[in-house]
Amino acid sequence: MKKKKGALAKPTRTATRRSAPKRKAASRSVTRSVSVSKAAPRSAVSSRSGAIATVAAQAPRRELYPPIEPYSRGYLRVSELHEIYYEESGNPAGKPALFLHGGPGAGADRRARQFFDPHHYRIVVFDQRGCGRSRPSASLFENTTWHLVADIERLRKHLGIERWLIFGGSWGSTLALAYSEAHPERITEIVLRGIFLVRYGEIRWLYQHGASEIFPDYWENYRDVIPVEERDDYLNAYYKLLTGSDQRAALTAARAWSMWEASTSFLHSNPDSIRKWGEDQFALAVARIECHYFVNRGFLRSETQLLDDVDKIRTIPTTIVQGRYDVVCPATSAWDLHRVWPEADFRMVPDAGHSAFEPGTVHELVSATDRYRSR
Repeated sequence: MKKKKGALAKPTRTATRRSAPKRKAASRSVTRSVSVSKAAPRSAVSSRSGAIATVAAQAPRRELYPPIEPYSRGYLRVSELHEIYYEESGNPAGKPALFLHGGPGAGADRRARQFFDPHHYRIVVFDQRGCGRSRPSASLFENTTWHLVADIERLRKHLGIERWLIFGGSWGSTLALAYSEAHPERITEIVLRGIFLVRYGEIRWLYQHGASEIFPDYWENYRDVIPVEERDDYLNAYYKLLTGSDQRAALTAARAWSMWEASTSFLHSNPDSIRKWGEDQFALAVARIECHYFVNRGFLRSETQLLDDVDKIRTIPTTIVQGRYDVVCPATSAWDLHRVWPEADFRMVPDAGHSAFEPGTVHELVSATDRYRSR
């Protein structure tokens, strides 16, 4: 796909629905004593074949597994410039699972390990090019979706893993789909959260107009960095600042961009998250890399590529989890994915925003990895 650095131009939507034979649900019930929080006042809704059914009414919610430390850490050189940080946790002889973080550019949270039962899973986490502990930080050179897909394959081979479960949310869901559709033979199961397909409408919603109507107070800080005469195209105006030679202006823009996203990520505003996303180096990495990917539309051949290629992964057991009130990645994208992929287990969380750490979303994600751990 050619790089586009001009004003956002709405492309033609070409996604088509596909039918396929239905398969039996892939999950297996697990009997095990687990720690639980208070009973959920409302349940998630689950859908297969397009019908929505309320499940597990008043059921106690699962929580994250206790914190653990990695048993192995390292760096893998993936190009002359880039080396990526990776770590392994849990059971070295367990079922391999790969966690893909969001952004792009956000790096992996240490809590990523806690979505998986450490007695059953060999948990692999890595920071994508240019962010987190990977080096060099905030670099846009040789940094595209397809570089990251190739990095995942290098990491798999480096660790001697034949097949693994793929887990990704937000941008991580984008990368999980791109990798899985490129290498379906390497996937055992897929767990997705907060679906992002890098389409024109999704980018415009968060960075031009849409989410601004819900968070007008936080929007002002994002808006005011850009001169009035350039506000018809915030994405390219930010890209100019973030990639320009004025480092002070770049940092100001990075913090405004990053903190805007953090401000919209929870059902109830999370000051700790906003503070973290406002830290200088973190903000520079996430803002520069996100803007770079979005200006270039995720380096996909078309904005419907990830939907068009679902047939390649249709029979892989998959769970899709979506917060009903996700403002960063609105539920339309998850619903569109569900419509072309009805075989996947679709879970709409009625009291959650975007973050993976909303209680209802944690429950669905941990429940999914528990169902898949013994397959």
